[in-house]
Amino acid sequence: MTETASQPIPEQPKRNLFQQLELDMRLLGMIGAFAILCIGFNIVTDGRFLTSRNIFNLTIQTVSVAIMATGMVFVIVTRHIDLSVGALLATCSAVMAMTQTEILPNMLGLGLNHPATWAITLVVGLATGTLIGAFQGWMVGYLTIPAFIVTLGGFLVWRNVAWYLTSGQTIGPLDSTFMMFGGTNGTLGTFWSWVFGIVAAVLGVMALLSARRSKVQHGFPVKPAWAEAVMAVLICVAILGFIAVLNAYEIPSRRLERMFELRGETMPEGYTSGYGLPISVLILIAVAVVMTIIARRTRLGRYIFATGGNPDAAELSGINTRWLTVKVFAIMGFLCALSAVVASARLANHSNDIGTLDELRVIAAAVIGGTALSGGFGTIYGAILGALIMQSLQSGMAMVGVDAPLQNIVVGSVLVLAVWIDIVYRKRLGAK
Repeated sequence: MTETASQPIPEQPKRNLFQQLELDMRLLGMIGAFAILCIGFNIVTDGRFLTSRNIFNLTIQTVSVAIMATGMVFVIVTRHIDLSVGALLATCSAVMAMTQTEILPNMLGLGLNHPATWAITLVVGLATGTLIGAFQGWMVGYLTIPAFIVTLGGFLVWRNVAWYLTSGQTIGPLDSTFMMFGGTNGTLGTFWSWVFGIVAAVLGVMALLSARRSKVQHGFPVKPAWAEAVMAVLICVAILGFIAVLNAYEIPSRRLERMFELRGETMPEGYTSGYGLPISVLILIAVAVVMTIIARRTRLGRYIFATGGNPDAAELSGINTRWLTVKVFAIMGFLCALSAVVASARLANHSNDIGTLDELRVIAAAVIGGTALSGGFGTIYGAILGALIMQSLQSGMAMVGVDAPLQNIVVGSVLVLAVWIDIVYRKRLGAK
């Protein structure tokens, strides 16, 4: 036993560079497609697409769809669908807008910009989304109404509930603290963005080393040391490069002057400052981390993927699939409410068309990101990358001057193409 324990852990035989790095080839293909898309639009727009300003705007525009796409992964993995996410976002946005502009001032005397207004608004909005999501999940799980029908009805119901809550009016302006969750009105600034980037890079490398150490302790094969080093460098370059690009987008001088005036100060001559990392992106990162942990490290995550892989076997093994369905749709509702916070804060108001067609963008993001419509497989990072690809495609076409109908034609075609590629990819994996 002692001799066996002292033997070195064998390394996996590798045939090429990608296998040695143990990269997900499907993810690599998505990253390659995204890079080609960005480079192509940058050439067509004479270098305007890859400017720090456009990347900043692209990032904050992606957040709300990306947050909901992480929840849609769980829904689709369990072999369901949610067509109501855009309408549910609108209802949550309307509830939060009315809470801070009408209900709190009239009932509790808490006006806009009161220290408690934004916090109460968040609690009310998130609770609303979670309860509606759980209710829809209850109808799917316990009443056995197909999710397609339940959420199609929700698509019609909640969009018009939002209209009645606001009498069809645009509600604004919103609380100033609340609007910090939207993007340009709330960022970390250059210094704290660098601090966050460095901490995130260190944590990423530590996670890589921890995973390697765990494999060694349990006797699993590990990658060569040089491959681990390459992955660590890629992680650091990606994180710090992203922070550098966001910090390069400078705040307009007139806005800086107003910021100094509000503090009772005079802006120094020649002073400049970058926006840095938006708070909305921090929210997305937190959601991605939490959802990934749920998917990979918790009983709930194991139950979700087991149920999606084989619902009958999961139920026979003791999993309460009905209650699991309620949980999955409750999570989806919570994330819709969180997306409503980000979307309405970015717009600085609630409007009737908020969240329009988001259900299609969210489903497309999850599917393009590799979530199998047949259930049982999906990744959180893939859904976020899918949302980024979708937003980049629409943003690039808008910059080129493509009209809205043609944009929708292209997006729909890309969605069908992505599903076809996914089917071919899985068939080849099955053949192997």
